[in-house]
Amino acid sequence: QVQLVESGGGLVQAGGSLRLSCGASGRTFLNAMGWFRQAPGKEREFVAGIRWSSGTTNYADSVKGRFTISKDNTKNTVYLQMNSLKPEDAAVYYCAATLYYYIDLRKYDYWGQGTQVTVSS
Repeated sequence: QVQLVESGGGLVQAGGSLRLSCGASGRTFLNAMGWFRQAPGKEREFVAGIRWSSGTTNYADSVKGRFTISKDNTKNTVYLQMNSLKPEDAAVYYCAATLYYYIDLRKYDYWGQGTQVTVSS
């Protein structure tokens, strides 16, 4: 089992920045970690993913150039730096992880509880 705990959410004005963090504990032979988000009335959507060994990343088109996913292997922590935030970025952001290799960086087995990001216009 992998336990994930997110932090860093909050309220920010449009155009501002936030950095989310997610620490993993338990079985930490991670293969990949990622971030998803879910806005009210919408389905959960992929935001970004990162391969633990190679650092290969993948982003949703809607966040490319604004968001950056990174990791600290020594801390089993993944980060999501969010810049130039827009009101449509407001959502609950979920951290995800997998111990297994999936070709698709959007596939995960473990999930955090989520952290709220609110963007005021």
